[in-house]
Amino acid sequence: MGLHSDTEESPPANIFIPVEWSDAADSVAYDSVTSPPPITLICGAKNSGKTTFSRYLLNILLPRYKKVAYLDTDVGQTEFTPPGCLSLTVLDKLTSDLTIPCVKTPERCFFFGDISSKRDPKMYLSYIFALYDHYRKEYCMLDKNNSPSDTGLPLVINTPGWVKGIGYDILVDMLKYIAPTHVVKIRISAESKNLPSGSFWLDEGDTMAVTLVEINSARQDSLQRSVLVQKDARLLRDLRIMAYFRQCFPSEMNITTIKELARALAAHPPYEIAVSTIKIKHLHCQVPGNEIFYCLNATIVGLAISSEDSEHFPRCVGLGLVRGVDTFKHALYVITPVPQSTLEKVDVLLQGFIHIPTCLLQ
Repeated sequence: MGLHSDTEESPPANIFIPVEWSDAADSVAYDSVTSPPPITLICGAKNSGKTTFSRYLLNILLPRYKKVAYLDTDVGQTEFTPPGCLSLTVLDKLTSDLTIPCVKTPERCFFFGDISSKRDPKMYLSYIFALYDHYRKEYCMLDKNNSPSDTGLPLVINTPGWVKGIGYDILVDMLKYIAPTHVVKIRISAESKNLPSGSFWLDEGDTMAVTLVEINSARQDSLQRSVLVQKDARLLRDLRIMAYFRQCFPSEMNITTIKELARALAAHPPYEIAVSTIKIKHLHCQVPGNEIFYCLNATIVGLAISSEDSEHFPRCVGLGLVRGVDTFKHALYVITPVPQSTLEKVDVLLQGFIHIPTCLLQ
């Protein structure tokens, strides 16, 4: 099994895109009345094809706009970052293989520290709103002197498949805050698992202008039932983590298997971080002061920089693998692909519930 990263070219994959999907993407990308560029949110049940459609839509938007922003709100199945992150990424290249995610450096990122929003829906939404506000500030509020062709960037928003109970409430809050120009809702044949029909998030009498596009999941059997691609979620998360830490090494270095990566990481010299220079924050739980070193050892942590913005959230610049702890020197030994120039600015260390793949510990 290979490890994929930013620098690798993947061959095009044979993936089925139905006419209904291509028409939907074209309606978003080439709607002549869309100015400024479209803000498109993709939603639907688990395994309905939201991520595949969002990648396809990116490829349709890029030839027209040259750059596209992507807001990833699925902390369990992230697109361009390791799991547990919420991020805004700006893309300028087509995705050659719609089936394989790759690691990219986001424009802005927050470390939520869990694979589901269940533990803290309020903080989860706060991060998403802050990312969207950053997008609005940087790519929508343009100077009136800008040329007509420079009209900002379109935004694609991918969402989790948790669309019932609290997951539904979170999605509604997200839709109301972002107020997208387009909502693509993907349906499956199991009606009980689908979102309500129509613009379900709008209050009665709300006149907000939105284009709702409802499409079916891509694959169906002879009885028109959805054939959902069942994914091993944990394996996919492990692969993303491994692809991320593969970046610790030069692309020309011969690391193609998990075993080779585990050996390389074991031999890789870590950074030494003095505990006195950073603030340690445990997400979603409280840890007694005398247990801090024990709970940090052999864990994945978010490396963050305190924010001077009004949002007050530490900005995540990457992940680190705590390889060892020296309780006498009060130092942590961390392996990370984050460059030293950026690491020197890190003053917050965030610990959540993102686990090291067991294959890297062997």
